Formats: sequence, structure tokens, C-alpha cells
Amino acid sequence: MPKLKSSKKALIQSEKAQIRNRATRTAMRSAIKAVRTAADPATAKLALVKAASRIDKTAKKGVIHKKTADRYKSRLTKLVQKLA
Repeated sequence: MPKLKSSKKALIQSEKAQIRNRATRTAMRSAIKAVRTAADPATAKLALVKAASRIDKTAKKGVIHKKTADRYKSRLTKLVQKLA
């Protein structure tokens, strides 16, 4: 456990951020999974739009890097195009 007051505060802040980041990352991963498990191309396209939005929001919040977000979106788009 930290001894300094500032260290205690930093620990609390980091735990709160960890919870927020985990929720955001989980939502993003669920959206990605919805695209990958889509049964038909029409459903996959709709899921792709939602997933891209969620991925961008996750990157904007700093949970993942922007280039990582771009890579996820690119791979998902390729997958959906292959289905069509």
C-alpha cells in the first residue's frame, strides 16, 4: 500500500480508470464478435457499422491506440466483404 497521500490518490484514480477502460474494451470486443458471428452479409454490414463506431470511441478514450483501431476496422471490413 502507498504511504504518501498523492500515491494513495493515484492508486484510487488508476483503479477507477481500470474499471472504465475494462467496460469500454469489453463493449468493443462484443461489437467485434457480433460482426464475426453474423449469419448473413446484411447483418454483418449493420454490425460492422456499429463495431466501427465502438472501436473509434474506444480509441478516442485512449484505451487502444488509433492505429490499432484502424487495423481492427480494416480486418473486419475485409471479412464482411469476403462474405458478400
